[in-house]
Amino acid sequence: MTGKKESSKTIFDEIVMSKIYFIRGQKVMLDGDLPELYGTETKKLKLQVNRNQQCFPELFMFELTKKEYDA
Repeated sequence: MTGKKESSKTIFDEIVMSKIYFIRGQKVMLDGDLPELYGTETKKLKLQVNRNQQCFPELFMFELTKKEYDA
């Protein structure tokens, strides 16, 4: 049973790693990918972050430019 747990964890880790991008010299995840990992909607996730801004560092979120998004 331990092998199955480790296999599931490895798959989850690989999924998470595939959703990390290097932008502006930082490792980031896009808001469209996070809800999938947390089992919620983008809109709800953003709402919670906005309601609880004091819990997040100042640079926790930033908007990509069109050029950054396209790249």
